[in-house]
Amino acid sequence: GLKGFPDAIASVYPHTDIQLCIVHVVRNSLRFVSWKDYKAVTSGLKAIYQASTEENALKSLDIFCDQWNHQYPKIGESWRANWENIRTIFSYPAEI
Repeated sequence: GLKGFPDAIASVYPHTDIQLCIVHVVRNSLRFVSWKDYKAVTSGLKAIYQASTEENALKSLDIFCDQWNHQYPKIGESWRANWENIRTIFSYPAEI
């Protein structure tokens, strides 16, 4: 996403829900990953953003970090740092 974009939106529309694009969050995460780990890391990230609830997503994020932080600490750090604008997806029905 565009850096500063969530802040710019919030300054004009303070009650707006902001959702970072999951595709961009995942792509940014995968920049750090070696090809041999690509499928496994992608699967771990998918468990986070496809979770049925925010609570399950956070559990999946913890599992992901336990498994991958030794090798790719920036991924977990990034997801946690941006969680406020990632978690919005769990506030809406899955159909949306």
